Amino acid sequence: MAHNPHAPQGPESHDPAGSTQMFRAFVDEGGPARGAQPAASAGPRIGLIVGVIAAVAIVAAVAWLALA
Repeated sequence: MAHNPHAPQGPESHDPAGSTQMFRAFVDEGGPARGAQPAASAGPRIGLIVGVIAAVAIVAAVAWLALA
């Protein structure tokens, strides 16, 4: 295996792009607010319930017409 002079040597590695520091700053900042998540997820859940009820009603109507 060839020796790479540009590879980090030893336990101390330098991040020339600074992406590690930027990621840590984002994580420490907290990212999106976590308190707003449950309120935002209530909308899609209501839509799912309405969709299931509508699908059951359509299937029931088709079955009623087919058997009538």
